[in-house]
Amino acid sequence: MRKWNKKNWLCVTAICLVVISAWIVLGNTKLEITEYYVTSSKIPDSFDRFEIAQISDMHNAEFCDENKDLLMLLSQIKPDMIVLTGDLIDSRHTDMDIALDFAGKAVQIAPVYYVTGNHEARVPEYEQLKTGLVDLGVTVLDDQKVQITKDGESITLMGILDPSFSTDYLFGDTESVSKQAISELQNESDGFTVLLSHRPELFDLYVNTGVDLVFSGHAHGGQFRLPFVGGLVAPNQGFFPKYDAGQFIKENTTMIVSRGVGNSIIPVRFNNRPEIIVAELRPSY
Repeated sequence: MRKWNKKNWLCVTAICLVVISAWIVLGNTKLEITEYYVTSSKIPDSFDRFEIAQISDMHNAEFCDENKDLLMLLSQIKPDMIVLTGDLIDSRHTDMDIALDFAGKAVQIAPVYYVTGNHEARVPEYEQLKTGLVDLGVTVLDDQKVQITKDGESITLMGILDPSFSTDYLFGDTESVSKQAISELQNESDGFTVLLSHRPELFDLYVNTGVDLVFSGHAHGGQFRLPFVGGLVAPNQGFFPKYDAGQFIKENTTMIVSRGVGNSIIPVRFNNRPEIIVAELRPSY
């Protein structure tokens, strides 16, 4: 049997490095669409197959020039509405132009609804961002709610400010801040309720407050995803986070956690493609 010399091993090593590098690059730039079905007896018949597209944690990311790839996929999906669940910008290298350019083009595809993340709370330019979004036609839900109406029937869409906007957050009172915000919005006549909230670690709170459907982000899919294990680490959840990505159901509450599309402190994802969420509503009888 012919023995491998040093040159053979170097060639194999180089090929492996090229393949791994290409896989990592594709895994950080190739967008993925993830679909979920949400069923509830509270969903009106008019909202059967109503599609909600979710974009989270952009962190000023761009997919091709002016986010053409991301916008193209959204156009192909043809959602009934688009929700942006925080960290549209990155506090470490904030670029308002990228954020507003994307939002302005997204509203031409479907109505867009937005809530803040922790990165918006860190920058002095948030009011500038908010004004820019509103001027473009984006509905900003800072502890507010709206009725989404179709064929005479409606569902309620609520959005809460990220708790880091509150001074109570500095004392570690994240849950109380969010609980108060949700309770002030809720009403018995709301019907099927959809909540936009950046924080997935508060899932038990969403269950206890009786919200029907939650769209969240923040966890970045655990950044590095390990086979059969899931995400490695997430903000406010630490190592091996419970709510890293996917659909979680408890009692009458469903939470969908996006892996997001951008990166922040850690500039590279591993086994964790950026994703667009599409959730389809289905009445149950």
